[in-house]
Amino acid sequence: MQAVHSPTLKPSPLDPFRSRNRSPFLVGAASKSRRRVCVVAASAASTVGAPKREKDPKKRVVITGMGLVSVFGNDVDAYYDRLLCGESGISLIDRFDASKFSTRFGGQIRGFCSEGYVNPKDDKRLDDYCRYCIVAGKRALEDAGLGGDHRSKMNKARAGVVVGTGMGGLTVLADGIQTLLERGHRKITPFFVPYSITNMGSALLAIDIGFMGPIYSISTACATSNYCFYTAANHIRRGQADLMLAGGSEAGIIPIGMGGLAACGALSKRNHDPKTASRPWDIDRDGFVAGEGAGVLVMESLEHAMKRGAPIIGEYLGGAINCDAYHISDPRADGLCVSSCILSCLEDAGVSPEEVNYINAHATSTIAGDLTEIKAIKKVFKNTSELKINATKSMIGHCLGAAGGLEAIATLKAIQRGWLHPSINQFNPDPSVDLDTVANIKQRHEVNVAISNSFGFGGHNSVVAFTAFKP
Repeated sequence: MQAVHSPTLKPSPLDPFRSRNRSPFLVGAASKSRRRVCVVAASAASTVGAPKREKDPKKRVVITGMGLVSVFGNDVDAYYDRLLCGESGISLIDRFDASKFSTRFGGQIRGFCSEGYVNPKDDKRLDDYCRYCIVAGKRALEDAGLGGDHRSKMNKARAGVVVGTGMGGLTVLADGIQTLLERGHRKITPFFVPYSITNMGSALLAIDIGFMGPIYSISTACATSNYCFYTAANHIRRGQADLMLAGGSEAGIIPIGMGGLAACGALSKRNHDPKTASRPWDIDRDGFVAGEGAGVLVMESLEHAMKRGAPIIGEYLGGAINCDAYHISDPRADGLCVSSCILSCLEDAGVSPEEVNYINAHATSTIAGDLTEIKAIKKVFKNTSELKINATKSMIGHCLGAAGGLEAIATLKAIQRGWLHPSINQFNPDPSVDLDTVANIKQRHEVNVAISNSFGFGGHNSVVAFTAFKP
């Protein structure tokens, strides 16, 4: 997630969102040192021997279930069908009065129902990010053949949950602050802290389903979900768990969430035409569009999946995480740490750049961020003639901590179906983007290896790699 700046904006000397070249947070020596570290990392990753994929069934990580909550509903196949159709889920916000906001639209979820997944008593108290997390997690387990009584046969001490969030329980937080100001501290609900903190989505899901392995959350802004996949897979690879639920959940389309994003100059202001506001790689892009939802995968060792006869959707090959150490919101213009993250992911996955032929890009529709990612991709992939990239956010908006989860599901569905969804709203392509962005119309494409990119405020970079499962 990168901030977008108006050309007329003149930041104050202490404005953290100003140009990196004048940032008070970094000094020249530190900047040069970090640049050297990224160069060394990229060089080391590019000079390793022939990549070798994991063969040990105890360490191979497969995807056996997917669950989501999205602007297109809670069904994975319906979600991908609407992506393939190039349908925009962006509309004017009606959850609250946004008439005075500079941005009055987003990927708002409507008609959400948690019946059958969340205890009715708890449902009234929970923040939406927790509700989305629980529903997506349980639906993923159902998809994996682990709904209800089927979980009783599991060793729950070796099953974990790592579902993160970028902002946590914003509604509970905002309501608590309002109560404090208007009615005093004695009227604050005892659920204020438990239901606003970022770990509670994972915790409540674990309590509900009885998982007792590694249970926690990660919060790395818009890179959150990929960090969770990477970490969950490593728990399995190290023999600490047989099965992990991993992904992200976010519910930030409320006044404080939209107001905060607008204040830092991140959002598109195309209020007259919301459905075309998210325009990754278009010359007229003016910022990202906020979305919400949840995306969760069931990840388990191949050995565990085979023993229980699980349906195998695809295979997680590897991942990587690093940090630009550059600026709180802006990306490094040269994309160097992003490219080194991609290279490290490929090394961890045991694949060469030539094997990758599809990238689900971060592609937020920000002026700087879109081009930085393209630069990074070109540093890694020298021959891009067979490479396709697309932007899920063009249709569902930027779901922040849940973005990588929803995009991983889109990536796995592309591998399954052999169809790539379009990047819509490509009216006037940026001339510096000379890759195939699957502009406006879906494309038939047999995916060999896919990577999914996610980057967040604070310079957090994360990349994960998937492929079709082959015994």
